[in-house]
Amino acid sequence: MKQRIAALVLAGFFGSMAGPLWAADAVELTTRVSGVVDEVLVKPGQRVKKGAVLLRLDKTVLQARLDEATADQARAQVDEADAKRDLERAQELFNRTVSSTTELDAAALRHARARAALSAADARSVIARKNLGDAELRAPFSGVVDAVPGGPGSVVAADCQPRTLIILSPVRP
Repeated sequence: MKQRIAALVLAGFFGSMAGPLWAADAVELTTRVSGVVDEVLVKPGQRVKKGAVLLRLDKTVLQARLDEATADQARAQVDEADAKRDLERAQELFNRTVSSTTELDAAALRHARARAALSAADARSVIARKNLGDAELRAPFSGVVDAVPGGPGSVVAADCQPRTLIILSPVRP
């Protein structure tokens, strides 16, 4: 009970203080994507502003994935346009009673599949573009670099427990 009262008193004391309270003295940062550290742009003790690039991963594989996704997207756009033309032709022939409902349904199905493939290609392109952008580790807030445990050549496996690359402390006013 005494601990709870002390906690409430301290909470009231700190809650009445002007200015922000920091939940952590330091934050361990890593990238959201896997890769190999290409360059570190900061040193321990250096002050950084929010949004500053702290380090970069090698972008070769991520750029290739974006190029592949962009090519898939272009192919899917052409396939969708082709399927749409086929559907319009099938509809016109059906309206003139030259073709059957089966042929019209088949053309509609091909067009629906092409639209779905285009949506998937668009999504893969967005993901690849985001992953390429995430190859740069940026400061989430203004602070001071405490340590740089991840240097050039460090491997980051984002799917597992990613290794800490930068430790950043907030700048206290």
